[in-house]
Amino acid sequence: MNDAGRLQHRLEHSHFLVKPGTRMRIKDFDPGFTADFKNKDEAGKALLEDVTALAKAQELLWADGQHAVLIIFQAMDAAGKDGTIKHVMSGVNPQGCAVYSFKAPSEEERQHPFLWRPVRFLPARGRIAIFNRSYYEEVLVVRVHPEFLEQQWLSRGRRGAADSKFWKARYDEINAFEKVQIESGMTILKFFLNVSPNEQRERFIDRLTDRQKQWKFAPADFRERVHWDEYMHAYEEMLEATSTEEAPWYVVPADHKWFMRACVADIIAARIHKLDLRFPEVREDQLAELDEVLGKLKSEKAGE
Repeated sequence: MNDAGRLQHRLEHSHFLVKPGTRMRIKDFDPGFTADFKNKDEAGKALLEDVTALAKAQELLWADGQHAVLIIFQAMDAAGKDGTIKHVMSGVNPQGCAVYSFKAPSEEERQHPFLWRPVRFLPARGRIAIFNRSYYEEVLVVRVHPEFLEQQWLSRGRRGAADSKFWKARYDEINAFEKVQIESGMTILKFFLNVSPNEQRERFIDRLTDRQKQWKFAPADFRERVHWDEYMHAYEEMLEATSTEEAPWYVVPADHKWFMRACVADIIAARIHKLDLRFPEVREDQLAELDEVLGKLKSEKAGE
């Protein structure tokens, strides 16, 4: 991407990075952090700048046709995944971007290895795909609820073997899977939206007391909250095991939605900017043909 599209990014992204090969503790990441933004208005201006940059970058990504971008969001309930996707990607052309929400797997999907499911939704070159939750659920919710493994068509030797070796094998499979995609020209951006239990509680109460938001709440959301500590343990091990140099995890503070959205947009814009994107050059023989067409168009009389 040329210098004309360069942004003066406001955030130091290393604050949010899960450094590969290091011990990871979620408590070391402040969910209420807002960097140097003083208020919602400042963050909104930054978000608008990055949304505009993303729209331009997507056009260039499409024209260049050499790279694909996969954006993954993982979080506890009410962290703000849907709103972040809506606001951050509001400027992109929907023809070049698709969002996939990973719910409980279907019977057909359970009959395949767990990484068969996302393959069908990976972005082609020139396109962006967003996973609202993802294949990482297979080392998160399935780890907290290992009984879900009984519904999967695992070999007899792996049934009931949800021990540390089992989960390490899944981490290794994920890392290998992502490495293959990256070597094929895909950029993978992974975000864990880090909301605190107190903020989740307030958002649940808000949903339950506002009739226009009650549809967003499901009793299962509360039941999963009871397993908060188990989820944090599962997230810590997953983030530590699958944050790689090629596809690192970003832990984004989520207690203030306005900061979370600005932060995610800033990271996405910066990472896409680092790609060697350029508009295709027209060959000399094509230029001659284009000049000929241009001359004919100019010679036509207006209105004929």
